[in-house]
Amino acid sequence: MRVLVIEDEPTITEFLRVGLTYEHSQVEIAGDGLAGLALARQHSPDLIILDVMLPGLDGFAICRQLREAGDQVPIIMLTARKEVSERVDGLNLGADDYLTKPFSFDELLARMRAVLRRRGQPAEPPVWRAGDLTLKPETHEAYQGGAPLELTPLEFALLELFLSHPRQVFTRETLLNRVWGYDYAGDTNVVDVHVGHLREKIGDRDRRLIRTVYGVGYSFRPDDAEALE
Repeated sequence: MRVLVIEDEPTITEFLRVGLTYEHSQVEIAGDGLAGLALARQHSPDLIILDVMLPGLDGFAICRQLREAGDQVPIIMLTARKEVSERVDGLNLGADDYLTKPFSFDELLARMRAVLRRRGQPAEPPVWRAGDLTLKPETHEAYQGGAPLELTPLEFALLELFLSHPRQVFTRETLLNRVWGYDYAGDTNVVDVHVGHLREKIGDRDRRLIRTVYGVGYSFRPDDAEALE
């Protein structure tokens, strides 16, 4: 999917670029409103993530101009403000959904799937499986050998990320961004602690399924999932 991100905060644009690229999207970034509107018109993205407060041209003006020109591209607007009136204004202009900063990447993905479903595009909620592990993000359920797994929200998010990206190597910084959020300012050691807890709960004490890539981070190896059955 081709996603256009129109956002002027570098921390958020990098957070979105890395996360959406991991989700196999083609990502274009525009740091101001005029450049974003030009890219939207030239490249016809499949979805736009649009900040409200932008230099040059604000998100409301971009949304209005696209809709007045007949462009029905799905638009999810971002705002740092919590006023209901601002969200209503954006929706009345034709935005499909709204996210208030700070937001989690999983929430953004859920909103994207919901918007695409409403638009009649295929975006079925996934069910992830590896060996005897099953994870259902839509209902926040996890099972091992048919028995429910009691996971904390952070452990669930880690397992979802690993199951949905087999054999991909994640740095600790990427895991912090994806699971803890782009506004997390703590130590990267927290990742090691929670990965350790997750390994205990899924019986991966010998670290065959969630591998440590020394000096880099972690990688999920589904080929070894049978070892846990």
